[in-house]
Amino acid sequence: MPPDTPEALQYASFNAAADFAQYKWRALIGVTLCYLFYYTGRQTLGFAVAGIQHDYGLSKYEIGWISATMLWCYAGGQFINGNLGDKLGGKTMMLAGAVLSLAANWLFSFGHTFVFFLLAWGLNGYFQSMGFAPGSRLLSNWWGHEHRGFVYGVYVGFSGFSSVLAYIFPVVILGAMQLGWVWIFRLAPLSMLLGALVLLLFVAERPEPRDLGAVDQACEATSPAEPDEELTSAQRYGLVMRNWRLYVTGLAIGFQNAARYALVVWVPVHFLGVHWQTSSTLIDPKWVTVALPVGMALGSLSNSWISDTLFQGRRYIAIVWYMVLACTTAVFMTFVPHASMLAISLLFLCGFFVFGPASSFWALCPDIFGRRAAGTATGVLNTMSYMFAGIGEPLVGHIIDKTGHTSVIFPIVATLCAASAALSILIKR
Repeated sequence: MPPDTPEALQYASFNAAADFAQYKWRALIGVTLCYLFYYTGRQTLGFAVAGIQHDYGLSKYEIGWISATMLWCYAGGQFINGNLGDKLGGKTMMLAGAVLSLAANWLFSFGHTFVFFLLAWGLNGYFQSMGFAPGSRLLSNWWGHEHRGFVYGVYVGFSGFSSVLAYIFPVVILGAMQLGWVWIFRLAPLSMLLGALVLLLFVAERPEPRDLGAVDQACEATSPAEPDEELTSAQRYGLVMRNWRLYVTGLAIGFQNAARYALVVWVPVHFLGVHWQTSSTLIDPKWVTVALPVGMALGSLSNSWISDTLFQGRRYIAIVWYMVLACTTAVFMTFVPHASMLAISLLFLCGFFVFGPASSFWALCPDIFGRRAAGTATGVLNTMSYMFAGIGEPLVGHIIDKTGHTSVIFPIVATLCAASAALSILIKR
């Protein structure tokens, strides 16, 4: 048929729509799989604490500062790399971050002094910051407002499963493989190369270079209208920093993230300790700890979906409910025996409710600022959230050193969750 007939145009439009659908799903799956392995490069420190203390005599307070340095470098990197994701593209940034973080983990494994560990782990924090915000920007290129709760639920949910891998890999390396703590940082992060390869081969940065821009606009007709022109870096930062909701949301997610990292870093210390391999308890403590990241993963999958379906996009309501339930669960965790089915159940629920709101928090970034500044907004918000987490780590380590009780992490987590719930009421978006 002639190329300009209505039938031909309709057929071409159908094919373009099909191509767009295929590429946006490839973007979601590819970005998600790449980030799935990122946490194996930054959430494994808790399993090495006992070994580092045994070999080099560091205190938990010093370990807390090492963890805090990574989190602060991650926070500072987010402020920079979120905008670079908008400017240079999320795909390039995520690929570079995976490779450089792997190199920093290997560097850390050769450490022997407090300062060396501090600098190497801080460097790793900066490289790790090249993942999440640029990935968020890439996803916002393909998915609009109508599906944002679902997309961020999947993206953040699989980052939760990344925490599961970051727990299982060290358990296998220390337990089944009977290797020393240094191999946690040499073997586990190799998985990031697999995720980077998937992103490199299967994901396109944006619809326009593939002549899918018109279909993008048609498919996302329900999204809030945005001007077509790109913003400069200064304009993106100005758009983000002038909005008061950024600061309320930043404080709320800051307390939530501090609670999350108090669990991620110190729960292995609480349940495993130095002599966990010779423990005679009924349930192997290492499998008790895995309940935490499994709960986190499922919680983040659920929260933004609930905010879309049950609360019609009012994400703050879902955030508040989860934070209140996280506070309650953490209080109960204070009194639970280490190796029991009740400990597994409550630790699962604690992770579920503490990390669950993360997907709704991040979905707020393109909701509030639009996709042209989605990477910058995510980066700035992540900067605030990890500044809080970084402040918390040495404080928690110091309190454990002073009290001699690792169970103190749970009332600390409860307090942080209560503060996050109170602030989240003000977001109302």
